[in-house]
Amino acid sequence: MRESFFGLNVSIKGLYSAQRSLNVVSHNLSNASTPGYSRQQAVQVASKPIAMRDGTGMIGTGSNVISIQRIRDEYLDYKYWSENVSYKEWTTKSTLLNELEAAFNEPSDSGFSTVLDSFFASMQELSKDPDSPAVRAIVKERGVTIAKYFNNMARHFEKLQSDVNDMVKSKVEEINSIATQIQELNRQIYRAELDGSTANDLRDQRTVLVDTLSGIVNISVNEVVVGRLPSGAEDKHFSVSISGKALVDHYDVSKLAVKQRPEKLNEEEDIGNLYEVVWADGNSLEVKGGELKGYLDMRDGNDSAPASTGYQGNLKESPAFKGIPYYIKKMNEFVRTWAMCFNEGYIKDSSGTIQDGLGHADGFGIDPDGSGPLTAPTGIRFFTMLGADGKPLDSTDFIDGETTTAGIADRYKNITAKNFSVSSDVIENCRSAIAASGNPSQVGNIDNLQALLDMRHDTHMFSEGAPEDFMKSLVATLGIDSQMALMFAENQENVVGQVVNRRLSTSGVSTNEELTDMIRFQHAYNASAMMITTMSQVYDTLINKMGV
Repeated sequence: MRESFFGLNVSIKGLYSAQRSLNVVSHNLSNASTPGYSRQQAVQVASKPIAMRDGTGMIGTGSNVISIQRIRDEYLDYKYWSENVSYKEWTTKSTLLNELEAAFNEPSDSGFSTVLDSFFASMQELSKDPDSPAVRAIVKERGVTIAKYFNNMARHFEKLQSDVNDMVKSKVEEINSIATQIQELNRQIYRAELDGSTANDLRDQRTVLVDTLSGIVNISVNEVVVGRLPSGAEDKHFSVSISGKALVDHYDVSKLAVKQRPEKLNEEEDIGNLYEVVWADGNSLEVKGGELKGYLDMRDGNDSAPASTGYQGNLKESPAFKGIPYYIKKMNEFVRTWAMCFNEGYIKDSSGTIQDGLGHADGFGIDPDGSGPLTAPTGIRFFTMLGADGKPLDSTDFIDGETTTAGIADRYKNITAKNFSVSSDVIENCRSAIAASGNPSQVGNIDNLQALLDMRHDTHMFSEGAPEDFMKSLVATLGIDSQMALMFAENQENVVGQVVNRRLSTSGVSTNEELTDMIRFQHAYNASAMMITTMSQVYDTLINKMGV
C-alpha cells in the first residue's frame, strides 16, 4: 500500500466532517425560533478502513458525514395530535358558552330576575290603585319589557348561531387549504428523497400543518412503506384521514364541502340554510373532534332531541350537547307556559292534564269611556305574539275562534321567544284592557289581579318550580356546562402543554447546547487543519529536502 499522501487525505476528511457539522450547528441556531423546527444533527461515522498489505491489521481512513438527521420523536407527534383535537374542541365550546352566559347576564340589574321583579312590582302598585291610568300604563310597559327581553335574547342567539355557521364554513375551507399544502409538500418531499436523502425542513413544514389540522378536526396520520426506491431507500407514502376516509393520500386530495340544509335539524330552534359538512364527492362525514366539532355541537346541540320531520341529513337526532338550540328551546318553553298561565290560568299537572284557574282573560276591565266596570270578562289575553306583519296580534286573532281548553292551549304552541309580545289590545288601550277585577260591579276589586300576582310564586307552573326558578335553573345549567367545558379545556391544555414540552426537549434547539457543539467542532476543525499543516511539512521535507 502506498502511504505517501494517505495521512493528508485522512486529515482532509476530518476537516470536511467538522466543517459540515459546523454548518448544521449554524442552521440550528438560525432556526432556534422557527415554529415547528426540528433540531438537526450531522451523523458522522468512521470511513471504511483499509487492510494492511503485510497482514498486520487494518488502518483507519478518517471520517465521513453520511447524513443530516432530523431529531424527532414520532410518538410525541402522534400523542400531540390525539390530545390537541380534544383540547381545541372544548376550548371552542367554552368560549361560546361564555358568550351565552354573557347574554343572560345573570345576576345583574338588567337580567331576567330584575325585569320580572319590575313587572310584578308594577302590578303590586296597581293593586293599591286599580283605577289609575298611570299605573296601568306602567304595567303595560313592564310587560312590553319582558317581551322585548326574550325577543332580544332570541335574536342574539340566532345571530350567534349564524356566526357559528359561518365559522363552520370557514373551518372547512381551512381544512381544504391545509390538505392542498400537505399534498404539495408530499410531492416535494418525495422528489427530494428519491436519492435516499431526508428532506428535514420540508418534513418540519408538513408537521406544522398537521399540528394545525389536528386542532380543527379529528385526524389520523400514517406514513407507510410501500416498497423500495432505486436508491435502496424506503418508498414512503404519507396520508391524513378524517373518520376513516383519506383527506390526503400521498399525491391525492379528497376535499370537504358544505351544503345548505333544505330542512332544519331542529325545526323550531334553527335558523334556515345551516351548513351540513360532507365530503365533496357527496359522501357523508361524521366529525368527532376538534374546533369543527365544537362549532357543530354549539350550533346544532339540542340535548339529543330527535331530528325534525323532513330533515334529510345524516343525523337522526341533534348532538347530545346543550348548545344554542337547547337554550332557545327552553326560552320558547318558558314564554309559552308563562303566557298560557298568565292569560288563561291554565297549568299542566304532572300527568299533563290542564288545570283551569283564574287568568287575565277571566277578569273584568274598565269600560273604555270610564263609566265603570265591564259587565263581562274581557276575554283579553295580556300576552300574545307578533303576526306575519311583525305587529302584535289582538286576543281575537290569536285565539282564532278556539273555544275548548285543549284548542286554546294549542294556540300557545305558536309563541316563541322571538315573536313573544304584549297583545295589541293592551298596548292600544291598557286602561280598559287590563283586567284586575274579579267582580263585574266593583272597579276597585283586585281578586283577579291577586290571582295573577300569586303566579309569581306558583311552584306548579313549571317542573322546575315558579317562573324565577325556571330561569334560575336554566342559567345554572348553562353555568355548570360552561364550567365543565372550561375544566375539560384546562385539563387538556395541561396534557397538551406537557406533550409540547417533551417535544421541545427532544426536537427543540438549545442555544447553549449548540454553542457547546460549535466549540467542539471548531476544535476538531482546527485540529484537522493543524494535521494538514503538519503533513504538508512532512511532505515538504520528504520531497524537497531529503538527499540534499
